[in-house]
Amino acid sequence: MGITALLSSPRGRNFYYITILRDPVSRYLSEWRHVQRGATWKASLHVCDGRSPTTEELPSCYTGDDWSGCSLQEFMDCPYNLANNRQVRMLSDLSLVGCYNLSVMPEEQRNKVLLDSAKENLKRMAFFGLTEFQRKTQYLFEKTFNMNFISPFTQYNSTRASSVEIDEQTQRRIEALNFLDMELYDYAKDLFLQRYQYMRQKEHQEARRKRQEQRKILRAKQALLREQGENSSSTDYIGNVERWRR
Repeated sequence: MGITALLSSPRGRNFYYITILRDPVSRYLSEWRHVQRGATWKASLHVCDGRSPTTEELPSCYTGDDWSGCSLQEFMDCPYNLANNRQVRMLSDLSLVGCYNLSVMPEEQRNKVLLDSAKENLKRMAFFGLTEFQRKTQYLFEKTFNMNFISPFTQYNSTRASSVEIDEQTQRRIEALNFLDMELYDYAKDLFLQRYQYMRQKEHQEARRKRQEQRKILRAKQALLREQGENSSSTDYIGNVERWRR
């Protein structure tokens, strides 16, 4: 995921969770490059149900201060790598599956519960966007919250992840490691485009309603002007008749 935030209304009464999703393969490669440069998540406590996971529940992928310089192969080979299916995990309710304790339920059941939870939470969000659709994301945000950005979003297709060249086998491996994120992203893209089309149709309907209202007002004004013109002509004629009789 790119951005997850909590928005509040100006009066501070309403709060909205929003997020930005990203193509799972691009996101995974981007995180690998980030870790390769020395980034860590040591400050993240991963608190679930009031506690952090034990080292047995969540072993580390590396020893030392960080995992800088790791190869993509090493990154993919670690079975405890939290980069795998990160978007599903961050959007789902982990307490439903016993948090990081993998012995609570069978793996297949755990995966289904996590994916269903992530989909439901995403659907209930007031807004979410997709990195691959920047302009549509901006449009939906502005229409949802009745706000306008100062400048338009820019679609950057050239990123650190896009600069990584991988073969088809590696592509399939990353997709397999992130199979839950792949399914979530397909669901998110479909829902996102549905919301976009709905907002566009709503905007067109509102524009049509305004045009019809304007035409109605214009016709009323024209009718009033004609009536005033006829009354003026009648008044002039009667005035002239009175003068002729004198």
